[in-house]
Amino acid sequence: MKTILAIIQKAGGWHHGLYLKIENPPFMELVIEATDESGPCGLPAISVCHYGEQNGDAMRDPEMCFEFGLAGGAHLNPFYFRNDYAGVEQWSRFITDGHYAYHSELHRQHEEFAKLWDKNLRSQGFAEVFTDKCIRG
Repeated sequence: MKTILAIIQKAGGWHHGLYLKIENPPFMELVIEATDESGPCGLPAISVCHYGEQNGDAMRDPEMCFEFGLAGGAHLNPFYFRNDYAGVEQWSRFITDGHYAYHSELHRQHEEFAKLWDKNLRSQGFAEVFTDKCIRG
């Protein structure tokens, strides 16, 4: 998710309370935010989400959560995927009963989807339209 990392860097870097909302018509708005909880390995977590609306409700299409790591350079490692329109919610890495659980095939799928989504975000110009006019928290 190089595009997301570039936007976060442009916004001054990751911090607690990070909230960025990028409007880029005709595409769905993109929201990047630091979550209150850490990821499954204890690293800071970031939610990246396109929001749509259905019957007045915000719909994630999709949302992915990533751990934000710095070892070896800034990187995002996915652990969660959700698409409200499709009724899909998946955890590829999580803690259960105090133990780390890892679903390697699902994690690989999350990584592949993240690469495709990153390519789309880049081609749709989200990094370029991010400016001080975008909503920040």
